[in-house]
Amino acid sequence: MVILSQENFGDEVPVLVDFYADWCAPCLMISPAVEEIAEQYEGKLKVCKLNVDEAPAIAAKYNIMSIPFLGIFKDGKLVSHIIEAVPKQMIEGKVRTVL
Repeated sequence: MVILSQENFGDEVPVLVDFYADWCAPCLMISPAVEEIAEQYEGKLKVCKLNVDEAPAIAAKYNIMSIPFLGIFKDGKLVSHIIEAVPKQMIEGKVRTVL
């Protein structure tokens, strides 16, 4: 899994980005599901994490007001998203619509 920052966000072409913060309990709850998806879809889907406290300009660019926020990108554009901690099956369902 790629850890994104203010410096490398434009370098990566992610499909699923987990916007999170270390202090966010729901973010910690959803993290294992995101990691499982990264392993399960390795080679088919790029999964990245971005700490919104360390990259506030990127969070602002996408109007992220609540975390966890899972952004699903295609061709460099945000095409879908999930706000809040949800079951792995819901994340996979959204991802499959983009793949």
